[in-house]
Amino acid sequence: MSEHRRKPPQPEGGGRASARRAAQPRPGRGAAARDVPTASHSGPYAPEPGQGSRAETRRAAQRGSGRGRGSGAATRGAGRPDKRLINYPRSDRDGWKRFVPSWKFVAGTALGFFAVITAGAGIGIAMVGTPDPNKAAQAQNNVFYWADGSQMVATGGSMNRQIVPISSIPRSMRDAVISAENESFETDKGVDPMGVARAVWNMATGGSTQGGSTITQQYVKNTYLDSDQTLKRKATELFIAIKLGVYEEKDKVLEGYLNTAYYGRDAYGIQAAARAYFGKDSQDLNPSECAFLAAVLKGPNLYNPDGGIGAAATPALNEKRARERWSWVLDREVEVGRMDKAARAKFTDADFPPRVESEQARGMTGQIGYLVDTAKAYVMKTKNITPDQMAMGGYRIKTTFQKPRVDALSKAVEDTRNGFIDEKGRPETDTFVQFGAASVDVKTGALVALYGGPGWDHKYFSNNANSSGVPVGSTWKPYVLAAAMEYGTQNSKGKGISADSKYQANDLTVINNREGKPLRDASGAPFKQKNESPTAFGYVTLNEAMEKSINVPFAQLVFDVGHDKVRAVAKSTGILEESVNPNNDASFALGTSTPSAIRMADSYATFAASGTHREPFSVTEVEKDGEKLSGFEAPKDQRAMDSAVADNITKVLENVVENGTGKKVKKLGRPAAGKTGTTDENKSAWFVGYTPELSTSVVLFRTDPNSPDKKLISMKGVGDIPSLHGGDIPAEIWTEYMGEALKGLPVKQFPEAEDIGVTADSAGAPSPTPSAVVPASPSPSTLPPSSPPPSPSPSKGGRPSCPPWRLGCDPDTTRGTTNGGANSGANTGSTSGNTSGVIGGPSGSPSPTQSGRPGRPGGITGGFDDSAPE
Repeated sequence: MSEHRRKPPQPEGGGRASARRAAQPRPGRGAAARDVPTASHSGPYAPEPGQGSRAETRRAAQRGSGRGRGSGAATRGAGRPDKRLINYPRSDRDGWKRFVPSWKFVAGTALGFFAVITAGAGIGIAMVGTPDPNKAAQAQNNVFYWADGSQMVATGGSMNRQIVPISSIPRSMRDAVISAENESFETDKGVDPMGVARAVWNMATGGSTQGGSTITQQYVKNTYLDSDQTLKRKATELFIAIKLGVYEEKDKVLEGYLNTAYYGRDAYGIQAAARAYFGKDSQDLNPSECAFLAAVLKGPNLYNPDGGIGAAATPALNEKRARERWSWVLDREVEVGRMDKAARAKFTDADFPPRVESEQARGMTGQIGYLVDTAKAYVMKTKNITPDQMAMGGYRIKTTFQKPRVDALSKAVEDTRNGFIDEKGRPETDTFVQFGAASVDVKTGALVALYGGPGWDHKYFSNNANSSGVPVGSTWKPYVLAAAMEYGTQNSKGKGISADSKYQANDLTVINNREGKPLRDASGAPFKQKNESPTAFGYVTLNEAMEKSINVPFAQLVFDVGHDKVRAVAKSTGILEESVNPNNDASFALGTSTPSAIRMADSYATFAASGTHREPFSVTEVEKDGEKLSGFEAPKDQRAMDSAVADNITKVLENVVENGTGKKVKKLGRPAAGKTGTTDENKSAWFVGYTPELSTSVVLFRTDPNSPDKKLISMKGVGDIPSLHGGDIPAEIWTEYMGEALKGLPVKQFPEAEDIGVTADSAGAPSPTPSAVVPASPSPSTLPPSSPPPSPSPSKGGRPSCPPWRLGCDPDTTRGTTNGGANSGANTGSTSGNTSGVIGGPSGSPSPTQSGRPGRPGGITGGFDDSAPE
């Protein structure tokens, strides 16, 4: 064999190296070879084994196996078992089998775990005490303060809770609660293991928290007023519930639960609830009343027919839920054998138990209920507090509401109502007329006053200042113009346009889409936008179109700008996205969106503050148990649009007040800007306006608060006025309130608006002429007027002469109202509540360019959103 194929044998040495070489088997031969890697080809070859080499290899491997556990997997697998206390991974197994635990290991582990849990539970049960109903659920007051620090009202904890024995709790009440909440109460051990496991898992993983699922667990929960959702508290509750389930009689547990549970109306315990809802003692409750109280226990915020906190807790929705739950409880009693069918048959839907007037409502007179409701919702949203936690009290809440301004706004509304509404004399037209208003500080965004309705003491629980569902009409047009100034139109080559740009304004003009093609109506014919007046305006500037509130120019302008651009501007000023009409139609420009009065006041304050926006807020300080809570600082300002754009919108809206549909506001005697708004069929009327100090919105609409759908009703004929508009009653209320709210303050001027944008007329506009006079006859139009043009002089629309009560009435006021082309009567009334400052924020992107002029501190504007004529 050649030199390169054979190497001389290596000398053998002693020690461990020799042993390792001796133990090395021949590659590819025998079982051991499968477990031991072969020698590297880069090293020397081993000598050829002779006779008996395999036996010698095995003996060498056995000699090396006793030298420690680190000798390799094959060595351990072939050697003796390990002497460790816990033989895991297992030393007597090879490969993956080392990690398969033995049955002894599994059994021992389970036994040890069970022993630890049992010992821990035993110690926990021994250490906890049983609850005392006489010390549980002692609700505290929530105290609300005016902005100047004086007390507004103290609510909660006002009911005297009296512990009553089980003998004073009717059997029907016990049956109703057990049937509805814990059918196995009389036989279970006080806990629901699966329910506890779900609650613990949800809290540990950050999911939604859950309460106890048995009556015993709920009774224990009621003893912890802080309601902290923590694992420690849940464990304590569990131990107490187990102890009660083992050692306490069931009647005692049920008695404790019914005496500590919260039923709404500030009532803790069955006796307080019986007095609060029915004006009787608990022992006198009948089965129907018991089923009602058992239904309310499901969650007073959502099942108390008075209404609760949040958009889903309106009186109408709560009443519906309460009735359904009441009927279900009665049926459930029959199902589980606690009431016979004959007894159940006595209670029909007509037998839903009537309630006495709420003591809570009697204490919340005037506007106090709406102010408290608004502030509570803001606190709950800011700190993620549940309605039940808030009801347990202990909060000291300082609001932004200023009592003199709240009183002034309430007086302005009531003065006008008293001279305007005659429900007895004109029941067909003057019933169900609703007012709402909100006022905010331009420089801070603080909500200083609101008018939510006649008051909780008049059983009107909907907050008209904070409800959405009423279209804003032409008060939406400033957003369309602002978007055109900010982003430009198809005709301006990407440059913002000025208010001097001319648009066709004739009644029944065909509107073109962004491709320049006519829109189509439902029949497929070209869509023709309607104005409120058939006046042949011809081509007018956008400034004049805003002044007279003409529909046609803005219906076309929104397509030239783009609907998304208008939405971005509106949302950047504080309008909530959920209240914005999602449709890309012509009526979008005319106010078919439905913000609240608070949000409209907030939004217009952005114009007053030269494009700076602040979210509305109603609370400045909150204390709980003597400690101040964080998160109630005034919201930071945000740049919503270029300051030059905002100032030019103000200039246009000042002209509305000086020469247009808002002329009655001139009586204020201060610089003011604003816009009127009226919807189809006079179903709502708005005035939203501002001074450099305050932004205020006023809305008037008509709806039956007891109707299930809160459908809007036409206000034609209300107050004996054939056609009511935003420049009438809403503008008069606005003027009276603002005059009182600003009394004694120095007169301030709006910032001067600089010239911006380019003149970009709509398609077909004539070349500029020296004359600025509107022609008496129709200008060339894509569509002639539907009727002969009237005299160019302003028409009063057949309105009666000014009555004595009408403040600042000007019979010569020019009104150019608009018709959105969409039936806003399809919109329902106020059905949801978004407390100011609680929900939302600017969602539109800020202006891409800045004028370099700093905007003043932003404010808030709010209001109801409605579409239609002025």
